[in-house]
Amino acid sequence: MKKKYQNGFFLFGLGVLALMVTRLDFQEVCTGVQRAGYWFFAVVAIWFFLYLLNTSAWYIIIRSLSPKKVSFWWLYKITVSGFALNYATPGGLMGGEPYRVMSLSPVIGTASASSSVILYAMTHIFSHFWFWLLAVVLYLLTQPLNIGIGIMLTAVSTFCLLAIWFFLKGYKKGIAVRCLSLLSRFPMVKRWAKGFFESHEEQLNAIDRQIAALHNQNRRTFISAVALELLCRVLSAFEIFFILLVILPSASYLDCILILAFTSLIANMLFFMPLQLGGREGGFLMSAKGLSLSFGAGIFVALLVRLRELIWTAIGLLLIKFDKKR
Repeated sequence: MKKKYQNGFFLFGLGVLALMVTRLDFQEVCTGVQRAGYWFFAVVAIWFFLYLLNTSAWYIIIRSLSPKKVSFWWLYKITVSGFALNYATPGGLMGGEPYRVMSLSPVIGTASASSSVILYAMTHIFSHFWFWLLAVVLYLLTQPLNIGIGIMLTAVSTFCLLAIWFFLKGYKKGIAVRCLSLLSRFPMVKRWAKGFFESHEEQLNAIDRQIAALHNQNRRTFISAVALELLCRVLSAFEIFFILLVILPSASYLDCILILAFTSLIANMLFFMPLQLGGREGGFLMSAKGLSLSFGAGIFVALLVRLRELIWTAIGLLLIKFDKKR
């Protein structure tokens, strides 16, 4: 990647990160970290291993698309930096994905890099819908029901099943051309979408062929990538589990999965906010209340999770500056 683009990504992310840090109550943060003790270090450290799962999913997708060798640990660095930019970007997937394409293109070519990034983004999002659907089943098996909860779970299940159907269609036939066709119907962007499609039609069709080939011919790679991402979602509930152990020694890991699932669902509904500011905290409070946890427990979890996100965002941004010229 050219130095000017690398510096641009770095400075943009650094500016947003600085804005987020200024909105923290430092006294509250210090009190929370002191209260958590060594469990806070476990919360931060677990993401080193979770990012390994994310990188592995992307790595096997790249291996299926290109014969050129890519260093796993270099890809790990790009993965962490990509997620850091996504955390800091309003709308998500608007900072990290271009960075990944631009970093990977000199290694395996623009077409393969674009295909792998689109496929990984699809797989990452696809796993969320399976995770939310899994959480609905888990809730039905472990929690009491009422009419209000039943209606909500029905709505979430319907939404997830429709999304899974849409993604499977996209995997089978490609999604790049379909998305541009959809955009061309919206008044504000249809002119741009049509122009982009006309000038990049060949590349877009090539990307769609590679997406369809992964699903139709390399089922093992497809299933492995989705399974790794879903496993990452499930294991990331340990973060909440470690935090709750500080104030609730009898905390249940299954409850932590439910808290994470419904918090991430609410936060993703507010995808347009950088670092999902406010949405994630509100999600923790609503989830904690729904599982009969105290208001203070929800605040404590939200605070430490937000601090962990800021730490890994800072790490990811610093890793951008350590990128070797390729």
